[in-house]
Amino acid sequence: MTIKDSIAARFSTHFQRSASNIFFAPGRVNLIGEHTDYNDGFVFPCALEFGTYMAVARRDDAVIRVCAGNFDNDINEWQLGDNIVTDPGCLWSNYLRGVSAILLQQGHTLGGLDIYVEGNVPRGAGLSSSASLSVAFAKALSELNGLGLSVSDVARVAQSAENDYAGCSCGIMDQLASAGGQEGHALLLDCRDLLFDLVPIPEHLDIMIIDSRVERNLVGSEYNDRRADCERAAKTLGVATLRETNLQTLESQRNQLDELAYRRARHVLSENERTQRCAQALKNNDMAVVYQTMHESHISMRDDFENTVPAIDFIVETVDAMLELDGGVRMTGGGFGGCVVALVPQSKAAAIEAEVNSQYREHYDKDPAIYHCQARAGARCL
Repeated sequence: MTIKDSIAARFSTHFQRSASNIFFAPGRVNLIGEHTDYNDGFVFPCALEFGTYMAVARRDDAVIRVCAGNFDNDINEWQLGDNIVTDPGCLWSNYLRGVSAILLQQGHTLGGLDIYVEGNVPRGAGLSSSASLSVAFAKALSELNGLGLSVSDVARVAQSAENDYAGCSCGIMDQLASAGGQEGHALLLDCRDLLFDLVPIPEHLDIMIIDSRVERNLVGSEYNDRRADCERAAKTLGVATLRETNLQTLESQRNQLDELAYRRARHVLSENERTQRCAQALKNNDMAVVYQTMHESHISMRDDFENTVPAIDFIVETVDAMLELDGGVRMTGGGFGGCVVALVPQSKAAAIEAEVNSQYREHYDKDPAIYHCQARAGARCL
């Protein structure tokens, strides 16, 4: 039985009728470009085969009723109207409540739905399970209500829901990668205007994602503190966002910034440059530059942005020792746990996995979760 068939069967079990459609939105991994998105900078993600599946059927009223398979089949429902509020007792529902509220605020007309939702993105790993949830719902509402939302429209609605209803001040990268991913490609995304360049990932490379199993939770965490540091730096430098300045200006005004704001800004500005260089190098199959930019990115996150943890640093160092300028490795995601991403030659993938498993088990007394991935397509109706 396929995943699609399984999701449809579970919908039928819970709602005693058949689903009319099944939607899917993928998680993502960011190859390079961390904490640059909410600073209007550059990021370089690709969509994954993991994601959120959403089976739906229309109702004849204005109620959204959702059964969440990943949360013990918890059911949450709300009325479509002018006053959709968050539910403090059901945090997962707030991503969806937010999407429906924002679309209504934009003047769209929505009909009621029964929904069964289930995802296979590892939660807390930094692969954007939350974005895939809200993007899948925005895509479903757009298709079923004839809204005609573009990729960027879907991404913006999903981002606003996460910012305003789920309480995480995330940028646009996760949602846009989930909505607009393309098979075999990463997206060099300019977060200022949401234009992106599709960059093919060389076929000889394996996208290896190593979950440290140090769980992270960005809502109410240091993620929002890092964003505040960046905003404080931009304000001191007299710009709306850090995208509007550069490293030379930062250095010339260093004495005007507190040390934290300076180092956070230095990471963001240098990361923007690295991200563009890495994407161009991947286009040219110049793996030495890919290695250099990913290596420097991790050091910058570790030392300037201070969002890595010892377990993540250990995994990066273990993989790095087996590369010979023929791949790259770095922490990926918001930080404070989560995952490492490595671009490695397929000929080395098995040996690197074995070494990471052995060393991590010896030093941390637990097994990492390792995934071998390819870049996949974005949100769609299955």
